Amino acid sequence: MATNKDKEKREDNGQDYRAPLIPQDERRKDNNSMVYLSTFVAVCGSYSFGTGIGYSSPSEAAIKKDLNLTIAQYSLFGSILTLGAMIGAVASGPISDYFGRKGALRISSVICIGGWLAIYLAQGPIPLDTGRLATGFGMGVFSYVLLIIAGVSISFIIGTQLHWRTLALSGLIPCAVLLVGLFFIPESPRWLAKIGKPLEFDSALRLLRGSDDTYEEAAEIKDYIDTLEKLPKATVFDLFQRRYSRSVIVIVTTLNALFIDKAGRKPLLLVSVATMALGCLLAATSFYMKTYQIALVAAPALAVTGILLFIAGFSLGMGAVPWVIMSEIFPINIKGTAGGLVTLVNWAGAWAVSYTFNFLLNWSSYGTFLLYAAVNVACILFVINLVPETKGKTLEEIQAAINH
Repeated sequence: MATNKDKEKREDNGQDYRAPLIPQDERRKDNNSMVYLSTFVAVCGSYSFGTGIGYSSPSEAAIKKDLNLTIAQYSLFGSILTLGAMIGAVASGPISDYFGRKGALRISSVICIGGWLAIYLAQGPIPLDTGRLATGFGMGVFSYVLLIIAGVSISFIIGTQLHWRTLALSGLIPCAVLLVGLFFIPESPRWLAKIGKPLEFDSALRLLRGSDDTYEEAAEIKDYIDTLEKLPKATVFDLFQRRYSRSVIVIVTTLNALFIDKAGRKPLLLVSVATMALGCLLAATSFYMKTYQIALVAAPALAVTGILLFIAGFSLGMGAVPWVIMSEIFPINIKGTAGGLVTLVNWAGAWAVSYTFNFLLNWSSYGTFLLYAAVNVACILFVINLVPETKGKTLEEIQAAINH
C-alpha cells in the first residue's frame, strides 16, 4: 500500500491522485474475460434503457385505440418514464452505496420486469402509467449510455411489426439477461473496499483480472478510497459557490468512444448539434410539404432522413460528451452531488419535451421541428461561448481555465 510519504510527494508535485500509480504498460496483461462478461451484463441495462425510450413511439396509435386514451393521457404515459428515471437517478447513489453495484442493478432489473409486465397486462391508463413509471425508475438507476441508441432503434423497427403488448414483453429480454448475468460476475471491488470488506475485495479483483497478481492494483485502489474518505462531504449548495457554479455545463456509441479523445470535446459537440439541427430542419420540411400538399412523394424520405440524421448526430456527441465533460470539470469532492443534480435536470428536461410533444404536434407539425431546430442552434452558440475544451487537461488546468 502507498505510504503517507508517497501521497505527500504526489500532492507536492501537483499530480492528480486519480492517475494510476502503476503505468498501464508496466502491468502484466491478464485474462480480461470476466471484464468483458461484466461489461456485457451491465450493457444490457443500457440496452433496456433504449427499449423503454423507443417503446412509446411505434405503439402510440395502437395503445390509444385499444385503451381509448386521449392525447393528454397518452402524453402522460409517454413522459412519465422520465419522471420515473428522475426518481431512479436520484435514488441510484444511495441504492448503490447500500446494496452495492450488483445489488442496484438487480433491484432495477426486477422493477423494470414488473413495469413491463404491468404494461403488457394493462386494461386502462392507471396500470399503464404505473408500469411506465416503474420501468423509468429502473432505467434511471441503470443510467448507462453505451447501447441506448441500439435499443431505441430496434424498438422503432420491431415496434412497427409487433402488437404493443408483445413489444412490451420483448422489453423483458434484456432485463432478464441482466438479472441472470449478475449471478456470474463479481461485485465492484471499489465498493467492497469502500465498505470495508477486504477479503471480498481481493477475491473480486482477482476474478476480474483473471490473475492472483493484483497486489499493486489493490494498493492503488485502497489508496484512492482512503483519499476520498478524507475529503469533506459535498452538499448541493456547494455547487453554487463561484468556483463550481461556473463549472456547470450542460446518451454513447462505439464510434464516439473511439474518437472522443482524438477529436476533442467541443468539435464533437458542435458537429453533433449541427447534425441534429439539420435533422430537425429536414423533418420540418417534410411535414411542411405534407401539410401544404407539396411533392408528397418526397416527403416520407425527407422525414426518415431527418430522423436518422438526428439520431446519428445525438450518438456522435450529445449522447455522451456532456457526461464526459461533467465528469472532468467537477472536483472530486463535488462530483457526486453535481452528477446527481445534472442528471436530475437532464431528466426534467426530457420529461418536458416528452409531455409537450403531442400537443406541439397538434399545434403545428412542422412548427414543432422548427422549434427543436432553433433550440439546437441556441445550443451551438452555448457550446462555442461557454463550454470549455477539456481534452488532454488535468482537473487543475480545467478549473483554472473556467475560473479565469
